[in-house]
Amino acid sequence: MVPREAWIAVYMMADRYRGTLYTGVTGHFITRITQHREGQLKGFTKRYGLTRLVWYEEHDLMVEAIQRETSIERWPRQWKINLIERDNPRWDDLYAAIFEWTPVPRQI
Repeated sequence: MVPREAWIAVYMMADRYRGTLYTGVTGHFITRITQHREGQLKGFTKRYGLTRLVWYEEHDLMVEAIQRETSIERWPRQWKINLIERDNPRWDDLYAAIFEWTPVPRQI
């Protein structure tokens, strides 16, 4: 059984509406987003203050998530904006929403 904390996702963080973007992938989604928000991770998100979760997509397999992240990173900026705005047109911070819905543990 996969532990409840294991939640594979591709995500995008921003500092503000249509601001700087970061695309990431993780196998521990809630933990990673919390680390970004609290500035616990050195690097791009901390340097540019990217604390707003503006988009995410759950995946069953890490290999699929990595492929999706790699594809999105190669996209032009406007395509990323279009992806975000399709589901989150006001660029709301989705952090609270991830606690309202958490994935059900899967049998392997």
